[in-house]
Amino acid sequence: MTEKSKKDEAQAQFDKVQRANDAKRAVADYEAEAAAMRAKTAKLRALRLARDAELAAAAPPAAPKKKPAGKKKAPTGTLSEWLDRESNSGRRG
Repeated sequence: MTEKSKKDEAQAQFDKVQRANDAKRAVADYEAEAAAMRAKTAKLRALRLARDAELAAAAPPAAPKKKPAGKKKAPTGTLSEWLDRESNSGRRG
């Protein structure tokens, strides 16, 4: 019985070391993927900025926008003129 318990202890220690090694490997893989993603992102950002700079340099300068010509209002006159028109039109009694 003591023989079996020593084997169990040895197996438990082996399993513990194995899990620790697996964890280290998993962390290393995760960090490697993260570093690759950062490198890829930096490369794509540089390419995008270069493309945008090239397009901005090649594009003709934008002409200033003119305000659209709106309807011109007829001169409204004064309040006294409006009151005279209203009284002459028969709306006010």
